[in-house]
Amino acid sequence: MYLTDTHRQLRDMARDFANNAVRPTAEKLDRDESFPAELYKEMAQLGLFGICVPEELGGPGFDTLAYGLVMEELSRGYSSVADQCGLVELISTLLVRHGSEAQRQAWLKPALTMETKVAYCITEAEAGTDVSGIRTEAVRDGDGWRLNGGKLWIHNAPVADVGFVLAKTDKEAGHRGMSIFIVDLHAKGVERGPKEHKMGQRASQVGGLTFNDVNLPVDALLGEEGRGFHIMMSVLDKGRVGIAALAVGIAQAGLEAALDYAQQRKQFRRQIAEFQGVQWLLADIAKDIEAARLLVHSAATKIDRGEDATKACSMAKCFAGDMAVARTADAVQVFGGSGYIRGFEVERLYRDAKITQIYEGTNQVQRMIIARELLKNGAQW
Repeated sequence: MYLTDTHRQLRDMARDFANNAVRPTAEKLDRDESFPAELYKEMAQLGLFGICVPEELGGPGFDTLAYGLVMEELSRGYSSVADQCGLVELISTLLVRHGSEAQRQAWLKPALTMETKVAYCITEAEAGTDVSGIRTEAVRDGDGWRLNGGKLWIHNAPVADVGFVLAKTDKEAGHRGMSIFIVDLHAKGVERGPKEHKMGQRASQVGGLTFNDVNLPVDALLGEEGRGFHIMMSVLDKGRVGIAALAVGIAQAGLEAALDYAQQRKQFRRQIAEFQGVQWLLADIAKDIEAARLLVHSAATKIDRGEDATKACSMAKCFAGDMAVARTADAVQVFGGSGYIRGFEVERLYRDAKITQIYEGTNQVQRMIIARELLKNGAQW
């Protein structure tokens, strides 16, 4: 087995936390759409944020495969909680790779300990998949910058303390005219829109942000001016591994619930698990979860080896997202009418799964990327 003892220990620790602390709260968090601050503090104490941050920078220093394992196990408990882990991982990766020493000192440790809640601010009304459509703009103002524009559907926007904001700094330069700024979301000129009420992952806070002449110091710029698009793209492979692993965790929770129910529910004086139709549903769920999990692990391992992982990460994200939606639907089918009722875990899992086909690049975009890589490099593996 390719998992090391360290991988297994980390996986088992995340699994125990998911079983004992996350899963029992999932129904209430989904119903109340609440931000589980205390739960996140427990995760921070266990070192479950910033999985890949080097030890010398205050992180646990694990690899991308370890990150995938943690994301799957947390998602088995509740995918909104895993989503927070993924968000902090992306922000910490940005800081480790592109932040100055002063920026790391100011923002990295507080993000890992959840003293500071972070947001990654890219999406706009005219810029989702097509990031080049952003209209948020930062112009030079003395020694600093002045930020204007707006973002929507931003994870943590209703509660975040700091945002990593993609803005245009040269309107004529296309992708080369974008930069990323670290923005205090309590600053004058920052306004928050209402919290969105979502179909699934309802404890993951999402909303809009508006920037009205927000003054930024010169050191708010992350990395080089004009390199924002490149910096953003540099974390997408890891982000897609994280979402793929999250999708696997959702489906795994569905399988466990369906398997348990099939051995309890009786029809015609027999467990429904004895009927071939139900057995085939369970078998299909299990085999597709295993296939998706192996794609996730393969993609993560490519990243850790320093190989070109773009195709592998898109394959993992696309397959796992589609699988999670289809197989949680099968888990609902095993439950029959009960599975359609609020309060049954599989009903929530089905709702939670859908977003995995959409964020971190829609699965249609993932197919475009896979095809592009095939046409460029051929079908070798």
